[in-house]
Amino acid sequence: MAGPHRVVVLVLPEVIPFELSIPHRIFGRATTPAGEPLYEVVSCTPVPGPVGTTADFDVHVTRGVEELATADTVVVPAAYHPAVLYAEGRLPAELTDVFAAIRPGTRIASICTGSFFLAAAGLLDGRPATTHWGWTDRFQQLFPAVRVDPNVLYVDDGDVLTSAGVAAGIDLCVHIVRRDHGAAVANETARKSVVPPHRDGGQAQYISRPVPEAQLATTSAARAWALERLHEPVQLRDLAEQEAMSVRTFTRRFREEVGVSPGQWLTQQRVERARQLLESTDLSVDRVARAAGFGTAQSMRSHLQAALGVSPTAYRRTFRSVAHPYAYSSR
Repeated sequence: MAGPHRVVVLVLPEVIPFELSIPHRIFGRATTPAGEPLYEVVSCTPVPGPVGTTADFDVHVTRGVEELATADTVVVPAAYHPAVLYAEGRLPAELTDVFAAIRPGTRIASICTGSFFLAAAGLLDGRPATTHWGWTDRFQQLFPAVRVDPNVLYVDDGDVLTSAGVAAGIDLCVHIVRRDHGAAVANETARKSVVPPHRDGGQAQYISRPVPEAQLATTSAARAWALERLHEPVQLRDLAEQEAMSVRTFTRRFREEVGVSPGQWLTQQRVERARQLLESTDLSVDRVARAAGFGTAQSMRSHLQAALGVSPTAYRRTFRSVAHPYAYSSR
Protein backbone atom coordinates (compact mmCIF):
# COMPACT_ATOMS: atom_id res chain seq x y z
CA MET A 1 0.00 0.00 0.00
CA ALA A 2 1.32 3.47 -0.89
CA GLY A 3 2.17 5.85 1.94
CA PRO A 4 -0.22 8.55 3.15
CA HIS A 5 -1.06 11.38 0.78
CA ARG A 6 1.17 14.31 1.75
CA VAL A 7 -0.58 17.62 2.44
CA VAL A 8 1.65 20.66 2.88
CA VAL A 9 0.03 23.74 4.43
CA LEU A 10 1.65 27.02 3.38
CA VAL A 11 1.66 29.40 6.36
CA LEU A 12 1.97 33.02 5.25
CA PRO A 13 2.40 36.11 7.47
CA GLU A 14 -0.80 37.37 9.09
CA VAL A 15 -2.39 33.94 8.74
CA ILE A 16 -5.79 33.43 10.38
CA PRO A 17 -5.34 30.74 13.05
CA PHE A 18 -8.75 29.13 12.58
CA GLU A 19 -8.23 28.58 8.87
CA LEU A 20 -4.69 27.35 9.50
CA SER A 21 -5.98 24.60 11.79
CA ILE A 22 -8.60 23.21 9.40
CA PRO A 23 -6.39 21.05 7.13
CA HIS A 24 -4.62 19.54 10.13
CA ARG A 25 -7.90 18.74 11.84
CA ILE A 26 -9.77 17.27 8.87
CA PHE A 27 -7.01 15.48 6.97
CA GLY A 28 -5.39 14.44 10.23
CA ARG A 29 -8.56 12.61 11.24
CA ALA A 30 -9.06 10.73 7.98
CA THR A 31 -8.13 7.09 8.52
CA THR A 32 -8.83 3.63 7.18
CA PRO A 33 -11.23 1.46 9.22
CA ALA A 34 -8.11 -0.04 10.82
CA GLY A 35 -7.07 3.42 12.02
CA GLU A 36 -4.20 3.92 9.57
CA PRO A 37 -3.72 7.57 8.55
CA LEU A 38 -4.64 8.42 4.98
CA TYR A 39 -2.86 11.77 4.98
CA GLU A 40 0.38 13.18 6.33
CA VAL A 41 -0.04 16.89 7.09
CA VAL A 42 2.90 19.26 7.58
CA SER A 43 3.25 23.04 7.61
CA CYS A 44 5.88 25.25 6.02
CA THR A 45 6.58 28.95 5.73
CA PRO A 46 8.92 31.15 3.66
CA VAL A 47 11.10 32.00 6.70
CA PRO A 48 10.99 29.27 9.38
CA GLY A 49 10.41 30.51 12.90
CA PRO A 50 7.69 32.71 14.43
CA VAL A 51 4.96 33.70 11.97
CA GLY A 52 2.57 36.53 12.80
CA THR A 53 -1.16 35.83 12.87
CA THR A 54 -4.28 37.96 13.01
CA ALA A 55 -4.65 36.99 16.67
CA ASP A 56 -2.55 38.15 19.63
CA PHE A 57 -0.05 35.32 19.25
CA ASP A 58 2.44 33.98 16.73
CA VAL A 59 2.78 30.43 15.47
CA HIS A 60 6.16 28.76 15.26
CA VAL A 61 6.72 26.93 11.96
CA THR A 62 9.92 24.93 11.71
CA ARG A 63 9.78 23.78 8.06
CA GLY A 64 10.71 25.89 5.06
CA VAL A 65 9.29 26.06 1.53
CA GLU A 66 11.40 23.11 0.35
CA GLU A 67 8.51 21.03 1.73
CA LEU A 68 6.32 22.28 -1.13
CA ALA A 69 8.27 20.15 -3.61
CA THR A 70 7.27 17.03 -1.64
CA ALA A 71 3.54 17.78 -1.58
CA ASP A 72 0.74 15.84 -3.21
CA THR A 73 -1.62 18.64 -2.15
CA VAL A 74 -0.76 22.20 -1.09
CA VAL A 75 -3.28 24.13 1.04
CA VAL A 76 -3.09 27.92 1.37
CA PRO A 77 -5.12 29.21 4.34
CA ALA A 78 -6.35 32.79 4.58
CA ALA A 79 -3.77 35.47 5.35
CA TYR A 80 -4.02 39.24 5.26
CA HIS A 81 -1.06 40.28 3.12
CA PRO A 82 -1.66 43.95 2.17
CA ALA A 83 0.29 43.75 -1.10
CA VAL A 84 -1.96 40.94 -2.32
CA LEU A 85 -5.35 41.93 -0.91
CA TYR A 86 -5.22 45.71 -1.04
CA ALA A 87 -2.69 46.78 -3.68
CA GLU A 88 -2.50 45.48 -7.25
CA GLY A 89 -3.14 41.81 -6.60
CA ARG A 90 0.43 40.85 -7.38
CA LEU A 91 2.67 38.50 -5.47
CA PRO A 92 5.63 40.23 -3.82
CA ALA A 93 8.99 38.94 -5.02
CA GLU A 94 9.55 36.77 -1.97
CA LEU A 95 6.29 34.90 -2.59
CA THR A 96 6.83 34.45 -6.32
CA ASP A 97 9.68 32.07 -5.57
CA VAL A 98 7.56 30.31 -2.96
CA PHE A 99 4.82 29.40 -5.43
CA ALA A 100 7.40 28.46 -8.04
CA ALA A 101 8.58 25.76 -5.63
CA ILE A 102 5.31 23.84 -6.06
CA ARG A 103 5.74 20.95 -8.50
CA PRO A 104 3.66 21.08 -11.71
CA GLY A 105 0.61 18.85 -11.35
CA THR A 106 0.38 19.25 -7.57
CA ARG A 107 -3.19 19.73 -6.35
CA ILE A 108 -3.61 23.19 -4.80
CA ALA A 109 -6.42 24.36 -2.53
CA SER A 110 -7.14 27.66 -0.80
CA ILE A 111 -9.27 28.56 2.19
CA CYS A 112 -11.09 31.91 2.32
CA THR A 113 -8.83 34.77 1.15
CA GLY A 114 -6.06 32.27 0.44
CA SER A 115 -7.60 32.36 -3.04
CA PHE A 116 -6.07 35.84 -3.54
CA PHE A 117 -2.61 34.28 -3.42
CA LEU A 118 -3.56 31.61 -5.95
CA ALA A 119 -5.01 34.25 -8.25
CA ALA A 120 -2.00 36.55 -7.84
CA ALA A 121 0.23 33.61 -8.79
CA GLY A 122 -1.78 33.20 -12.02
CA LEU A 123 -3.18 29.82 -10.97
CA LEU A 124 -6.82 30.84 -11.36
CA ASP A 125 -6.77 32.61 -14.74
CA GLY A 126 -9.71 31.39 -16.80
CA ARG A 127 -10.90 29.14 -13.99
CA PRO A 128 -13.96 29.21 -11.73
CA ALA A 129 -13.17 30.12 -8.12
CA THR A 130 -14.67 31.56 -4.97
CA THR A 131 -13.62 33.35 -1.80
CA HIS A 132 -15.28 34.88 1.27
CA TRP A 133 -18.49 36.65 0.22
CA GLY A 134 -17.25 39.92 1.76
CA TRP A 135 -14.25 39.90 -0.60
CA THR A 136 -15.77 38.66 -3.87
CA ASP A 137 -16.19 42.13 -5.40
CA ARG A 138 -12.59 43.03 -4.59
CA PHE A 139 -11.45 39.63 -5.83
CA GLN A 140 -13.15 40.09 -9.19
CA GLN A 141 -11.84 43.65 -9.49
CA LEU A 142 -8.23 42.57 -8.91
CA PHE A 143 -8.44 39.40 -10.99
CA PRO A 144 -10.83 39.91 -13.93
CA ALA A 145 -9.56 36.74 -15.64
CA VAL A 146 -11.01 34.61 -12.80
CA ARG A 147 -14.61 33.38 -13.10
CA VAL A 148 -15.73 34.27 -9.57
CA ASP A 149 -18.76 32.49 -8.12
CA PRO A 150 -19.82 34.36 -4.96
CA ASN A 151 -22.65 31.97 -4.09
CA VAL A 152 -20.97 28.63 -3.42
CA LEU A 153 -19.15 27.19 -0.41
CA TYR A 154 -16.33 25.85 -2.53
CA VAL A 155 -15.27 25.27 -6.14
CA ASP A 156 -13.61 22.06 -7.31
CA ASP A 157 -11.86 22.65 -10.64
CA GLY A 158 -9.86 19.45 -10.63
CA ASP A 159 -6.30 20.24 -9.60
CA VAL A 160 -7.20 23.67 -8.16
CA LEU A 161 -9.86 24.13 -5.48
CA THR A 162 -11.02 27.24 -3.63
CA SER A 163 -13.36 27.71 -0.69
CA ALA A 164 -15.46 30.52 0.67
CA GLY A 165 -14.80 32.05 4.06
CA VAL A 166 -13.80 30.51 7.36
CA ALA A 167 -15.78 27.31 8.04
CA ALA A 168 -16.26 26.71 4.31
CA GLY A 169 -12.67 25.49 4.49
CA ILE A 170 -14.01 22.55 6.50
CA ASP A 171 -16.52 21.81 3.74
CA LEU A 172 -13.72 21.91 1.17
CA CYS A 173 -11.40 19.60 3.10
CA VAL A 174 -14.17 17.08 3.77
CA HIS A 175 -15.01 17.23 0.07
CA ILE A 176 -11.40 16.45 -0.81
CA VAL A 177 -11.47 13.45 1.54
CA ARG A 178 -14.66 12.28 -0.18
CA ARG A 179 -13.07 12.75 -3.60
CA ASP A 180 -9.99 10.82 -2.56
CA HIS A 181 -11.55 8.03 -0.50
CA GLY A 182 -15.34 8.01 -0.94
CA ALA A 183 -18.36 8.89 1.16
CA ALA A 184 -17.85 6.41 3.99
CA VAL A 185 -14.42 7.75 4.92
CA ALA A 186 -15.53 11.39 4.50
CA ASN A 187 -18.59 10.87 6.66
CA GLU A 188 -16.56 9.22 9.41
CA THR A 189 -13.95 11.99 9.25
CA ALA A 190 -16.69 14.61 9.58
CA ARG A 191 -18.27 12.69 12.44
CA LYS A 192 -14.98 12.63 14.35
CA SER A 193 -14.76 16.41 14.02
CA VAL A 194 -18.46 16.91 14.89
CA VAL A 195 -19.18 18.68 11.60
CA PRO A 196 -21.68 17.86 8.85
CA PRO A 197 -20.27 15.83 5.95
CA HIS A 198 -22.15 18.12 3.59
CA ARG A 199 -23.85 21.49 4.05
CA ASP A 200 -26.76 22.54 1.91
CA GLY A 201 -26.95 25.80 0.03
CA GLY A 202 -24.17 28.27 -0.58
CA GLN A 203 -22.83 31.53 0.82
CA ALA A 204 -26.10 33.33 0.18
CA GLN A 205 -27.54 31.93 3.40
CA TYR A 206 -24.79 33.69 5.39
CA ILE A 207 -24.92 37.15 3.85
CA SER A 208 -26.44 40.00 5.86
CA ARG A 209 -29.12 37.95 7.56
CA PRO A 210 -30.30 38.76 11.08
CA VAL A 211 -29.90 36.01 13.67
CA PRO A 212 -33.34 34.47 14.34
CA GLU A 213 -34.76 35.15 17.75
CA ALA A 214 -34.32 32.16 20.03
CA GLN A 215 -38.05 31.74 20.64
CA LEU A 216 -38.86 31.44 16.94
CA ALA A 217 -39.48 27.96 15.59
CA THR A 218 -37.02 26.46 13.14
CA THR A 219 -37.38 23.81 10.47
CA SER A 220 -34.76 21.43 11.87
CA ALA A 221 -37.30 18.89 13.15
CA ALA A 222 -38.91 18.68 9.72
CA ARG A 223 -35.54 18.11 8.09
CA ALA A 224 -34.69 15.35 10.56
CA TRP A 225 -38.11 13.78 9.95
CA ALA A 226 -37.62 13.89 6.18
CA LEU A 227 -34.15 12.34 6.34
CA GLU A 228 -35.69 9.25 7.93
CA ARG A 229 -38.19 9.00 5.07
CA LEU A 230 -36.26 9.81 1.92
CA HIS A 231 -37.40 6.50 0.42
CA GLU A 232 -41.03 7.61 0.76
CA PRO A 233 -42.97 10.37 -1.00
CA VAL A 234 -42.50 13.53 1.10
CA GLN A 235 -44.90 16.38 0.41
CA LEU A 236 -44.40 20.01 1.34
CA ARG A 237 -47.49 19.95 3.51
CA ASP A 238 -46.07 16.96 5.42
CA LEU A 239 -42.94 18.93 6.22
CA ALA A 240 -44.93 21.97 7.31
CA GLU A 241 -47.08 19.82 9.59
CA GLN A 242 -43.98 18.65 11.47
CA GLU A 243 -43.40 22.24 12.56
CA ALA A 244 -47.10 23.13 12.94
CA MET A 245 -46.72 25.87 10.32
CA SER A 246 -48.64 26.84 7.25
CA VAL A 247 -47.03 25.79 3.98
CA ARG A 248 -46.31 29.42 3.15
CA THR A 249 -44.65 30.19 6.49
CA PHE A 250 -42.69 26.95 6.46
CA THR A 251 -41.41 27.55 2.94
CA ARG A 252 -40.25 31.08 3.80
CA ARG A 253 -38.61 29.97 7.07
CA PHE A 254 -36.97 26.98 5.39
CA ARG A 255 -35.38 29.11 2.68
CA GLU A 256 -34.16 31.63 5.27
CA GLU A 257 -32.47 28.88 7.29
CA VAL A 258 -31.17 26.54 4.60
CA GLY A 259 -30.68 28.81 1.58
CA VAL A 260 -32.73 26.68 -0.84
CA SER A 261 -36.37 25.66 -1.17
CA PRO A 262 -37.68 22.51 0.57
CA GLY A 263 -37.99 20.77 -2.81
CA GLN A 264 -34.41 21.60 -3.77
CA TRP A 265 -33.19 20.41 -0.38
CA LEU A 266 -35.04 17.09 -0.69
CA THR A 267 -33.49 16.50 -4.09
CA GLN A 268 -30.03 17.29 -2.70
CA GLN A 269 -30.53 14.82 0.15
CA ARG A 270 -31.75 12.12 -2.22
CA VAL A 271 -28.76 12.66 -4.50
CA GLU A 272 -26.53 12.36 -1.44
CA ARG A 273 -28.26 9.15 -0.34
CA ALA A 274 -27.92 7.73 -3.85
CA ARG A 275 -24.20 8.57 -3.89
CA GLN A 276 -23.66 6.77 -0.60
CA LEU A 277 -25.53 3.68 -1.76
CA LEU A 278 -23.79 3.58 -5.12
CA GLU A 279 -20.42 3.81 -3.39
CA SER A 280 -20.95 1.44 -0.50
CA THR A 281 -23.43 -1.26 -1.58
CA ASP A 282 -24.04 -3.76 -4.36
CA LEU A 283 -27.67 -2.69 -4.76
CA SER A 284 -28.83 -2.49 -8.35
CA VAL A 285 -29.42 0.96 -9.82
CA ASP A 286 -33.18 0.34 -9.65
CA ARG A 287 -33.01 -0.50 -5.94
CA VAL A 288 -30.77 2.48 -5.21
CA ALA A 289 -33.29 4.72 -6.98
CA ARG A 290 -36.11 3.39 -4.81
CA ALA A 291 -34.10 3.55 -1.59
CA ALA A 292 -33.09 7.15 -2.29
CA GLY A 293 -36.66 8.17 -3.05
CA PHE A 294 -36.35 8.78 -6.78
CA GLY A 295 -38.76 5.96 -7.62
CA THR A 296 -37.26 4.97 -10.94
CA ALA A 297 -33.77 4.54 -12.29
CA GLN A 298 -34.55 7.02 -15.05
CA SER A 299 -35.53 9.69 -12.52
CA MET A 300 -32.36 9.11 -10.49
CA ARG A 301 -30.25 9.12 -13.64
CA SER A 302 -31.70 12.50 -14.60
CA HIS A 303 -31.08 14.02 -11.16
CA LEU A 304 -27.54 12.68 -10.84
CA GLN A 305 -26.71 13.90 -14.32
CA ALA A 306 -27.98 17.36 -13.40
CA ALA A 307 -26.21 17.47 -10.03
CA LEU A 308 -22.98 15.60 -10.74
CA GLY A 309 -22.68 15.46 -14.52
CA VAL A 310 -22.45 11.66 -14.58
CA SER A 311 -24.76 8.65 -14.76
CA PRO A 312 -25.28 6.36 -11.73
CA THR A 313 -23.25 3.62 -13.40
CA ALA A 314 -20.36 5.95 -14.19
CA TYR A 315 -20.44 7.37 -10.66
CA ARG A 316 -20.36 3.90 -9.11
CA ARG A 317 -17.53 2.79 -11.38
CA THR A 318 -15.44 5.81 -10.36
CA PHE A 319 -16.12 5.93 -6.66
CA ARG A 320 -16.43 2.22 -5.88
CA SER A 321 -12.88 1.90 -7.25
CA VAL A 322 -11.78 4.69 -4.89
CA ALA A 323 -13.68 3.47 -1.86
CA HIS A 324 -13.58 -0.26 -2.57
CA PRO A 325 -11.43 -1.27 0.45
CA TYR A 326 -14.01 0.27 2.77
CA ALA A 327 -17.20 -0.65 0.94
CA TYR A 328 -19.56 -3.27 2.21
CA SER A 329 -21.73 -5.73 0.38
CA SER A 330 -25.52 -5.80 0.58
CA ARG A 331 -25.61 -9.52 -0.09
